[in-house]
Amino acid sequence: MVARTVAELARAIDQGRGVAAAELVLKGGRVFDLVTGDLFVTDVAICGDRIVGTGGDYRGIREIDARGKTIVPGFIDTHLHIESSLLTPHAFDRCVLGHGVTTVICDPHEISNVLGIDGVRYFLESAQETVMDVRVQLSSCVPATHLETSGARLEASDLTPYMDHAKVIGLAEFMNFPGVLAKDPLCLAKLEAFSERHIDGHAPLLRGLDLNGYLAAGIRTDHEITTADEALEKLRKGMHVLIREGSVSKDLHALISIITERHSPFIALCTDDRNPLDIAEEGHLDYMIRTAVAAGVAPLAVYRAASISGARAFGLSDRGLVAPGWRADLAILDDLDDCRVSSVISAGRLVDDTLFATRKAVKVVGRHSVKARPVAAMDFAARGSGPSTPVIGVVPGKIITEYRTFALPYRDGTRRVDTGQDVIKVAVVERHGVNGNIGIGFVNGFGLKRGAIASTVGHDSHNICVVGADDSDMAVAVNRLGEIEGGFVVAVNGKVMAEIALPVAGLMSLMGHEDVRDALIPLRQAARALGTTLAEPFLQVAFLPLPVIPHLKITDKGLVDVDRFQLIDA
Repeated sequence: MVARTVAELARAIDQGRGVAAAELVLKGGRVFDLVTGDLFVTDVAICGDRIVGTGGDYRGIREIDARGKTIVPGFIDTHLHIESSLLTPHAFDRCVLGHGVTTVICDPHEISNVLGIDGVRYFLESAQETVMDVRVQLSSCVPATHLETSGARLEASDLTPYMDHAKVIGLAEFMNFPGVLAKDPLCLAKLEAFSERHIDGHAPLLRGLDLNGYLAAGIRTDHEITTADEALEKLRKGMHVLIREGSVSKDLHALISIITERHSPFIALCTDDRNPLDIAEEGHLDYMIRTAVAAGVAPLAVYRAASISGARAFGLSDRGLVAPGWRADLAILDDLDDCRVSSVISAGRLVDDTLFATRKAVKVVGRHSVKARPVAAMDFAARGSGPSTPVIGVVPGKIITEYRTFALPYRDGTRRVDTGQDVIKVAVVERHGVNGNIGIGFVNGFGLKRGAIASTVGHDSHNICVVGADDSDMAVAVNRLGEIEGGFVVAVNGKVMAEIALPVAGLMSLMGHEDVRDALIPLRQAARALGTTLAEPFLQVAFLPLPVIPHLKITDKGLVDVDRFQLIDA
């Protein structure tokens, strides 16, 4: 909360009492009260970035007709990686604000794994210029594990100088939960340094006594919850459950039963990773709200989860209600149940093109970050001692993968692709210029019959991840990524069929959200032409190298048994 001067306080008091015209008044709308659940018609008076009056008639220097509209608190995305939108923070700002999202709590974990503290600084500088309130959690796990090669390393001493930055809340998702339970000294050093700040969690399938140990370290929130039973255990143990609906990880329907008025003070919403095409076609948090209401969730429960509950979980005590003294972050809706956003107020300002034009540009970082050596088809030979091998099993709509075993065609000491069993190759190519590693394995569930898909978005160390039915096409796709400074590429028959360049650290485009959205359409079409049956194949590729999500993953060092937290000899 920003301190106000005596003069500012005096103006707010006079405008709230109605003895002076308010700077902005929303006239005649219905306010949805998230305390009582009541809907009541009132003017909403605003002075500066604060609401100063409800429950009365106000005159304003500027007035907006809100008759027939419903006014709710602006939505809070409690956990996301802006980089996963493929947009810079400025482009993301324009993309998402119109959906009623006025606060986001981001972890710049992706860019930090490529650029280190320079990536964190870029996000902090951007957060000071965006119209929406971008809050930053300092990335806790760079790299996430010792099982991969990242472009940077951040220790507690690198993070603590930024703890008191105005945009920083605390420590971002602590993904290395095995390291916490093993009392790894580097993990404990970060937990100690942030012991008086919010520490975000990341604990997929962690239950029972191990969960108790994890929580005893001071961790309070988790977005990696995929079943209602897991959610209820974590709620009972004092965790704030962040329900996620991203472009790949779609947990809303599985957790819909826990979104009740009783639970709602301890539930919030997040997207984690959502791309501009899905945002354009479906929405952002507004999509989650309308989907939940359509499934029978009480509007009071889900609107609380979208605002006041998230604010309280992360210590943002100035926002989340439409009431005097609260931050004037508001979504004005045409329809409450369908969550159709008509207009948005951010910190007391009507969001429009004029407001976006006031932002200062921030110099981009991370150009020319793809330093992988050129590869050839022979680099993807899958050598082994026989036809049987572990295979990563993709679960559509989840980033959790299964540990499957297949017998594959085998000759000359190498295992081969078997599209009849829907088993293709997957490789991770180290791209930070550290060691040139290439990890090779197989994946089941993509539906690919030919060609290859490659990406420099490869959580969490963001090496190149490529899947393919043909080694030559895999090489074409990987080499093209080096030429365009990173991005997504689809190749078949030795040619690039579609691509999008992401030259900012190999993660983000320099284009606006409309252009990125338009570029994703032919890219998705090209992937489907190869036979893929996945709704979002590119982000599904990007999560195959994530060795902190069960059960079988792959990095540049090879296949990882996540349950045992060790590399395996395939």
